[in-house]
Amino acid sequence: MKEFNAINEQRAEFYWWMSSLFANELTQEDLINYQGSSMDSYYSALAMTDELKAPIAGFRSALAALKLREDAQLELAADFCGLFLSTPKTGALPYASMYIGETGLLNDKPAQEMGQWMEKYGIAQRKDFNEPFDHLAVVLDFMGNLVILANKETEEDKQEALMQEQQVFLETMVTPWLGSFQKSLEQFDGFGFYKASGVLLNAFVALDLSFLKGE
Repeated sequence: MKEFNAINEQRAEFYWWMSSLFANELTQEDLINYQGSSMDSYYSALAMTDELKAPIAGFRSALAALKLREDAQLELAADFCGLFLSTPKTGALPYASMYIGETGLLNDKPAQEMGQWMEKYGIAQRKDFNEPFDHLAVVLDFMGNLVILANKETEEDKQEALMQEQQVFLETMVTPWLGSFQKSLEQFDGFGFYKASGVLLNAFVALDLSFLKGE
């Protein structure tokens, strides 16, 4: 049981980290933290998994390039705005509706479905984050919370049901559009920090799905 809980805590931690990375422009404090020793140990721990070795190396390279970038925080903030607060023709909008919706507009069916997931589990969006429900940061934050819900169950069958729900959630709310989002990042992220972050996220989600399927 302790091992089960520890694994879930590590999984949730990753989803929450990626949620925060795609939610807001990174501050100078964030960058110092990302480049600090405690996060470096975290990257090393992730890189011990073969499937994450190359993505982590790519992310570390992007961090190293940031150190050499003049006005790194301001430039990265500009990248964030250009990618995530623009249009589909010039950026990688972080909303499921833009990739798998039926209208090509915000708040399409994926946002409504995400709202149903949140209502079902009583997991609310952060009050200070006023974005449609299908924003990547909201989706990843929810996944982290869904993972931790399994740790709160004492009955094995209920834990198993929640683990199956996590698989369903990833297969219906995340993987159908994450690859398309990544293609947009690769097209529009000239510097490459968010592109490298997306590569790492995609690799982790694929790995997590294999874990949930017992492969």
